[in-house]
Amino acid sequence: MVACDENRDPITALGASVLVLNRFYLAVHVVNVRRAFGLLYRDLAEVLDIEDGQYANYDFPTWLEMSELRAEEKGPDDDWVRSVNYEVQVPRVIRLFGYDRVPKHTLRFNRRNLFARDGNRCQYCGNTLPSQQLSLDHVVPRSRGGETTWENIVCCCVRCNTRKGGRTPKEARMKLLSKPRKPSQSPLLMHKLKNPKYSTWRAFLGNLSNAADTV
Repeated sequence: MVACDENRDPITALGASVLVLNRFYLAVHVVNVRRAFGLLYRDLAEVLDIEDGQYANYDFPTWLEMSELRAEEKGPDDDWVRSVNYEVQVPRVIRLFGYDRVPKHTLRFNRRNLFARDGNRCQYCGNTLPSQQLSLDHVVPRSRGGETTWENIVCCCVRCNTRKGGRTPKEARMKLLSKPRKPSQSPLLMHKLKNPKYSTWRAFLGNLSNAADTV
């Protein structure tokens, strides 16, 4: 059973994401660390790692050997997990050996993507808060015929939601920070790309712009 390196934050390591490519090096999914290691262990995938600007391919045993060599000089953006017998670096990209399809992706209209689109920032007062302290507001209230769409839903703190009530922003004398729109790219992926640890994903994400995490 895989456990987190006790010298690293377990939430950071096991909560990391791994980009999955098909056998033609096209991005198809984003999975969690446990799923990625399961694919590697069963020899269904290989690690695609970058070294000195060049990509290198590793099967799971070779990746364990590489992790052993790197263990003494862990980078600030690296994640590591540990089993009973070995410590292994979390790969950022893996490639499937037997998968050649490219799934059709649609941008999911859900709370996670809406919060990510708005950066967890209340679109009325501008405060940035954890997701559990936020709600979603219909700009044009449903009682006025407002639809549940990208263009009519915004991230909102509880205080502003209560203040606005069943009124329009104009009636409540509240101003939106920005006009809500449907994103052209996956908000969750774009948020991840702001993190330096996922910088290697950029070369592969052209065909996955509207994909959501499949963890």
